[in-house]
Amino acid sequence: MNEQRRQILQMLAEGKITADEAERLIDALARQQPEASPGSTSTPKSRPKYLRVVVSSEDDFSGDGAGRINIRVPLQLLRAGVRLTSLVPPQALTQVNAQLHKSGVPIDLTQLKPQHLDDLIEHLDDVIVDVDQAEAKVQVFCE
Repeated sequence: MNEQRRQILQMLAEGKITADEAERLIDALARQQPEASPGSTSTPKSRPKYLRVVVSSEDDFSGDGAGRINIRVPLQLLRAGVRLTSLVPPQALTQVNAQLHKSGVPIDLTQLKPQHLDDLIEHLDDVIVDVDQAEAKVQVFCE
């Protein structure tokens, strides 16, 4: 552990800064550090925090030029949603699954578990989807 990180954790332990402030400082340190120091093979990846969907179009959505949609979903929201499914009665989940299948969405919500979501989020870091067409561009990625 480097000295700056240790100092941040010490300030947190002493109550001089909040946990949120400590997280922001540690994130800032990670951004300032070089990509790879001489002699090291690689640096560990940070966990993605957001799922980002960007849609750009030449079409005039609002009447004032090209349209753009930029969605940034916190992955923590997805984790909370998965935990909430445990509160839904089984009969309701069965009905929701039936409607999802009828709509062409082959997802079984009874099989959705928090550990599965963590695995999915871990692998999403490597996923980048770009769709380019003459009139639109769609990007889906984690950051």
